[in-house]
Amino acid sequence: VQLVESGGGLVQPGGSLRLSCAASGFTFSDYFMSWYRQAPGKEREFVAGISSGGGSGNYLDSVKGRFTISRDNAKNTLYLQMNSLKPEDTAVYLCNAHRGSYYYWGQGTQVTVSS
Repeated sequence: VQLVESGGGLVQPGGSLRLSCAASGFTFSDYFMSWYRQAPGKEREFVAGISSGGGSGNYLDSVKGRFTISRDNAKNTLYLQMNSLKPEDTAVYLCNAHRGSYYYWGQGTQVTVSS
């Protein structure tokens, strides 16, 4: 099983980034997929999740209206479009796959929002 995140980087406040998570080694379309983030010295927190078949997703309150989660089951890829980024969004963003008792994690991609 592999989850490989990409798309992170340094961006100015108000900017945008699009994260991707490429999945392999399991049936991607059967899994609920999520993005989490972890900032230095803080606990890991849920950011957004999307059901196996897609849909509108659910979000952490502080990112609602700014972030959009989506998935392409044909490409086994999860996305997170992040707009109007704020310094407090700075963290390592991790991809998670969940089905029943099965949880898989990626290694994460760093997002830094700073002027």
